[in-house]
Amino acid sequence: MPPATAQIPFLPTVQTPTTQTTESDTRVVSRWVALDGRSLFQVAAPRANISERLEQINQNLETISQSYFQSSTQDPKVEVTLENQIPVIRVNGRYLMTITQQDANLRQVEPKEAATRISQLLEEQLREGKQERQPKSLIRQGGIAAAVGLTMLLVSLGLNQWQKRSSKRLTQQLAPTPSIDKPITTQLKQQQNRHMHEVRRRLFQLAQAGLWGGGTYFILGLFPVTRVLQLEILAALQIPLRLGVVALGTYVAIRFSYALIDRFTSAIVNSSVLLTPETSERLQLRVSTISGVAKSVVTIILVVAGILAALTSLGINILPLLAGAGLVGVAVSLASQNLIKDAINGFLIIAEDQYAVGDVIDVGNVGGLVESLNLRMTQLRDAEGRLISIPNSEIKIVANRSSRWSRADLTIPVAYDANIDGALELIGKVALEMDADPKWQYQIVETPQVLGVDNFGDRGLIIRVWIKTQPLKQWDVAREYRRRLKVAFDQVGISIPVPQQAIWINDGHLLKSSLDGRGN
Repeated sequence: MPPATAQIPFLPTVQTPTTQTTESDTRVVSRWVALDGRSLFQVAAPRANISERLEQINQNLETISQSYFQSSTQDPKVEVTLENQIPVIRVNGRYLMTITQQDANLRQVEPKEAATRISQLLEEQLREGKQERQPKSLIRQGGIAAAVGLTMLLVSLGLNQWQKRSSKRLTQQLAPTPSIDKPITTQLKQQQNRHMHEVRRRLFQLAQAGLWGGGTYFILGLFPVTRVLQLEILAALQIPLRLGVVALGTYVAIRFSYALIDRFTSAIVNSSVLLTPETSERLQLRVSTISGVAKSVVTIILVVAGILAALTSLGINILPLLAGAGLVGVAVSLASQNLIKDAINGFLIIAEDQYAVGDVIDVGNVGGLVESLNLRMTQLRDAEGRLISIPNSEIKIVANRSSRWSRADLTIPVAYDANIDGALELIGKVALEMDADPKWQYQIVETPQVLGVDNFGDRGLIIRVWIKTQPLKQWDVAREYRRRLKVAFDQVGISIPVPQQAIWINDGHLLKSSLDGRGN
């Protein structure tokens, strides 16, 4: 009967359990027969019987080989006899195995020819095994093991010295030294050096582990007694080694990608061909945000790739997992639409440079310094020190107080009875003197503007002054300007008024009633 097939085209073929079990038990498989940890030849049998047959042959070979190695006979006697027209192999008169038609089919020869080939190979390996157990051979192999161990020690010491020199150079590179580079560039270089040092350190550890592990594995293979441990160690550590290599490779790849991202962003900041001074200054504010988000994305991609590689190394077919993950991803995306909106809006915020880490922004009724920005949320630190977390999908309108440049918007009250022209001249003079001061010259971008009388207020005449500054410097400039202006006002006798109110009473009858309370 053909296997039953589902009617839906994209579903896999389904077979009945009984047929699958029968085919699995009757399918012919092959296994290796080993002597002293070395694979000699293969035997074939149905899957249900292969383990029992292999164990019996290995037991017979172990008994025969130990008897031969302890005897004084130099050459083993391997015979092929026919019993009921079936080849049988005997060693020194002891039964080893029977050659089946399945063994012959494995070699694509007749059973007698297969028996002859196995007997020749067996005779050579037994003779070689006896020679390896001779004192002369053991001494020679011991010398090789000692040389390998000494080489391992010298190479390990050399790697240690190289690691120490590398750490010393990193310490010197990370030490604070005067530099003409921009501060953000220095920071990126330090991060890049730190990540590269971590990559080298992990590779150094991998080299040390490979050196000692490989050397020990080689030494174990020099002696027939310890050669069996090679297979046992390899079988026991096969899965941990695979997972360890994948994990270490993923970690090194992540660190190396961090170093590349820092190098790339540093190159952009240092570029003077495509960037103007204003865009370069702005890019320095954005670089922490861009590199941080890029590192997060790369980390997620490499971790997922590492998990898939680990599953593949374990022999797990990941194609069904990927198909299932696609269906799960669709279900999760439908249930977490807000997360998708957060990610999309976060990407647009970064791509359009609406704000970055280090900016001061207002979002709705809250505002503060942007401490953290990722694809999920934005975190602000307000003036009272509170950390405010806002999902990116909730950010509709944002006011950036530090994008490219800022402005100190000052309103200065002057008494109504003051000389307004003299006051305007003095206010402008103080602003120009501050603009010419080398301490504040860099922070003030343009010549301050005295706009004039802006309003008639309860405190007097309101004069408005604009001072354009570097990003986030408007508050420092405003505080210093107010201090200087108060000193200048005191020197010329201009007072800063306080709120005043005047009450005018025009009705004499009401005035008279208020005096005596009776209208008299």
